[in-house]
Amino acid sequence: MTQFFEFEQDFIASMRCIPMVMRYKLDTCGVKMKLDHWGKFDDADKQKFVEMPCENPVEVQNYHEALQALIEATTGTKAKVLDIDPNPLWLQTEIPAQVLEKASECNVSISPAQWQSLTPLQKFALIKLSRPSHENHNFVPAMREFGIVT
Repeated sequence: MTQFFEFEQDFIASMRCIPMVMRYKLDTCGVKMKLDHWGKFDDADKQKFVEMPCENPVEVQNYHEALQALIEATTGTKAKVLDIDPNPLWLQTEIPAQVLEKASECNVSISPAQWQSLTPLQKFALIKLSRPSHENHNFVPAMREFGIVT
């Protein structure tokens, strides 16, 4: 079963935006896919890549190759390849500084125990939603959804 978050519900039905689970897989497999690429995929391809496994080294490589092949087939060029972090923030035990800073800005808090109780995908979402370069109106709704704040 694919996990979509409540805070994504305004666009999940249309899949007009790249859902967090897909963004997580992109970072895992090292593909810099643009929203423009995503928009050229048909619904079946979007669903295929949302559901396709991308966890162990073989799955990650297969995912990378299949996604690049689809991007090339739909756009005529491959997506940029990114380095894959061997120790990404969402797999670390310490709360990333940017998450703590965003929480402070929003007058909410997260404890180390709460952080460690989250799934890697939930941690990934909070990291993405706390980036200073983006408007992140879903940060607090995500914190609520994950049971961190009430």
